Amino acid sequence: MESIWLEYGWTLLILIGLEGLLSADNALVLAVIAKHLPDEEKEKAIKYGIFMAFGFRFVALFAISFIANIWQIQAIGAAYLLYLGLKHVIKAKFGKENENIENEVEEEAAGKGFWPTVGKIGLADLAFAIDSILAAVALALGLPDSPIGDFGGMDGGKFIVVVLGGIAGLILIKYAATWFVKLLEKRPALETTAYAIVAWVGVKLAVITLAHDDIGVLDHDFPHSTFWTLTFYGVLVAIALIGWFSPGKKSSEEKL
Repeated sequence: MESIWLEYGWTLLILIGLEGLLSADNALVLAVIAKHLPDEEKEKAIKYGIFMAFGFRFVALFAISFIANIWQIQAIGAAYLLYLGLKHVIKAKFGKENENIENEVEEEAAGKGFWPTVGKIGLADLAFAIDSILAAVALALGLPDSPIGDFGGMDGGKFIVVVLGGIAGLILIKYAATWFVKLLEKRPALETTAYAIVAWVGVKLAVITLAHDDIGVLDHDFPHSTFWTLTFYGVLVAIALIGWFSPGKKSSEEKL
């Protein structure tokens, strides 16, 4: 029983860290989109953006049981997380688009009025809310069942982990995003690391989908097996360590 709660606690810590990095990325995008506005409108647009981020993530929490119980939704979620993560990682490692992404976003937003800018911020917030809830559900579904019983259509322990992760994301957007933004400035490779983790979480959700009773490609118990659990967390830790100690492209450019 203690090993189960240890795994739950470890997963929650990973989820909070991932939420922090995604919240920082969310905050960066808000700042870039609103950058062209006058100072007063800029502050108001970012404030509206934070409110919308709260709203979208709160609503996303109600989609937990729907995502958790339908394999088609799981499959779409897995594909989306893999696409999102790999697209960012590939661009960061091999493409040149990421070097000017902030300028491109700013130029695209420039010349637009206050409400069109707020609308663009809302779309960005919606995308981040989807990322957040899918990552949380993918991590939670791989956990063993808890003795709490079912709640909201899924295991109570898993439900609590997802809800706590979602709440942590909301708190981080409001209070800690600035700290994570500064951390990303010091260690820019962490942004790519976060998306690499998102892609790896997508692999986990894909494994869960393939082990669904209606699919049967993998054994039903495989996502909860010791082998897969150790593999998943081992790769996860390796990605995190590589990202932490990597100087990142920005640091390399600054030295030139």
